[in-house]
Amino acid sequence: MQTDRKRESLLRNSGVQTIIGSLLCIAIGLLIGYVVLLIINPAGAGGAIAAILKNYFYYPSHVAVLKYLGTTLVKASALLVCSLSVLFAWKVGLFNIGVAGQYVIGAGASLYCALGLNMPWYVCLIAAMICAALVGGISGALKAYFNVNEVISCIMLNWIGLYAVNMLLNTVKEQSTPYTKTLASANSSALLPNVGLDKIFSNNEYVTIGILFAVLAAIIVWVLLDRTKFGFELKATGLNKHAAKYCGMREKRNIILAMMISGALAGLGAAVFFLCGIEQWMVQMTSIPAMGFNGIAAAFLGGSHPIGAIFSSYFIQHITSGGSYVDKSMYSAQISDLISAFIIYLCGFVFFFKGWLGRLLDKRDEKRAAAQEKGGKAK
Repeated sequence: MQTDRKRESLLRNSGVQTIIGSLLCIAIGLLIGYVVLLIINPAGAGGAIAAILKNYFYYPSHVAVLKYLGTTLVKASALLVCSLSVLFAWKVGLFNIGVAGQYVIGAGASLYCALGLNMPWYVCLIAAMICAALVGGISGALKAYFNVNEVISCIMLNWIGLYAVNMLLNTVKEQSTPYTKTLASANSSALLPNVGLDKIFSNNEYVTIGILFAVLAAIIVWVLLDRTKFGFELKATGLNKHAAKYCGMREKRNIILAMMISGALAGLGAAVFFLCGIEQWMVQMTSIPAMGFNGIAAAFLGGSHPIGAIFSSYFIQHITSGGSYVDKSMYSAQISDLISAFIIYLCGFVFFFKGWLGRLLDKRDEKRAAAQEKGGKAK
């Protein structure tokens, strides 16, 4: 009896419920992906799903494994900061679907400061955060003062940001390609420092302190939201802005600040990614980078918790990168994106599972109490 109660107490823990729900999402998503692979070509389905899950373990060389692990971590760190941007706004009762656009603004600001103004990395990084925060603040101000739904204003700003950045970075692109100049050749001081991390990952030059910044950002967001008065005020405003105002909180300021901090995090994600030199911006881009939208999945798969987002961001990036190792004669490399999409749609299952498990445990408690009451009357 005591063991059962301990088990139930553990199952009532929100963190435990989130972990179980997230693992079920992953398992179901992978199962659906495997079924799709079977439909496309049954002969290679097992090998394809194994390749996606193995990712860099595909290589027999330990050196190659470490090198490509580093690349996965670089991409996962940018995804992590984007997921923090999403969940920060979500905790304050806002749905910042503009993370993708704020990520674009951060990329544009950091790259223009690096290539157009020849600024060092720390100036570029700060510029990315400030510019993205200002864009987030626009949506926050519209929400606070005019009650404009943040989803609508963010979607509009996403496209404005994309084409504005394309025009801006067109001034610092290579002559013969639609891509911006490489940081290594144009302004090496804008590259994030490695501080020896590159040597750990088989001299992978893209592994920088950006990874540490991402993890540090997760810890700061967790402390800010759950351990400070400011975080309590933000969450209280999100739950009921009228009650927050009645209690003396400045609800309009809190909404704007929440969106600005969320935007700054998205800008940091872009800076962490582009200032490591792993990728150039294409100035003819007509679609918003998926990094910001994938941050939504990582945030909810991690149970809307900053520490959970660290693991969920890595997992999503792991299987996304693993798609490049499937047999291209049988399947498209984008099959891993399809599996990620299934997991994204299943993220809502985490909340459903937590609600269902809570109701199940409540019914058990009611039955146990009823049984004890009957036993007491019988005596």
